[in-house]
Amino acid sequence: MKLFIALILWWLLFLLSWPLAILALVCYPFVWLISLPLRLVGITVAAAFALIKAILFLPVRLLGGKAKG
Repeated sequence: MKLFIALILWWLLFLLSWPLAILALVCYPFVWLISLPLRLVGITVAAAFALIKAILFLPVRLLGGKAKG
């Protein structure tokens, strides 16, 4: 469904301004490549927080507390 909406929006842009639509089509891979390191940083930070949470809640889990998530 996301792809369908993106395609409809691109066609709308193409009808309104075809040079801008072609530019968007050409620039998309470069934007994706630039955003990759940011995604990796986000994944790393999320994993670090999950590790800290697991370490902090380890005594509670060992004593028989119920985990919420």
